[in-house]
Amino acid sequence: MKFQEFLELVPKLKKTKFDGTLSHLKMMPPNRTALIKMAKEKYSSHKKAAVLALFYPCDTGRVNIALILRKTYKGVHSNQVGFPGGKYEDSDGSLEYTALRETEEEVGVSISKIDMITTLTKVYIPPSNYMVYPFFGFCKDHLNFKIQESEVEKMIEIPLDFLLDDKAEIKSEQLTATNKILTVPAFKLGDYHVWGATAMILSELKDLCKNNL
Repeated sequence: MKFQEFLELVPKLKKTKFDGTLSHLKMMPPNRTALIKMAKEKYSSHKKAAVLALFYPCDTGRVNIALILRKTYKGVHSNQVGFPGGKYEDSDGSLEYTALRETEEEVGVSISKIDMITTLTKVYIPPSNYMVYPFFGFCKDHLNFKIQESEVEKMIEIPLDFLLDDKAEIKSEQLTATNKILTVPAFKLGDYHVWGATAMILSELKDLCKNNL
């Protein structure tokens, strides 16, 4: 999709009332329901985080999506592909600001350059007991990313056309947070198999965009 075509979609995307639950189901790992049941006792004290799905023009004039590869560390999200984002802080005032602040910190995109489109459907992540609130925004300018090296291993810039192609939906074997290898639904985006909560959010983005084309 050309970026100008995307810009023409933005007013429709802002007005659309979209429930991403069915989109999430298509990319839901098979053990997710069991994990949620196991996490029932701690759910009431879940933490909050926010992420940003950021669209922007690439050098060819088409639309890219900004993803990141997280650092390898002792934690459930080690070395995973995800969106820029992080934990809500009381000083943020809103989850939308959390998504913007974390994006600026992690990939160097100034908050002033980002236009917000809409809020996406929240996702609970049982292994880390986080409720993640995704936001959808865009930049009109070409971006020169500057990663936060303590948090981010590398930028992953994915053409929106890759996501919109149904052939990108695959089955992939992945090592889960419970140290089990499972076959899970995923997106094949370039060299990466993207699964879990990130794939669920990407599925919502795909359906939201396609429903407005």
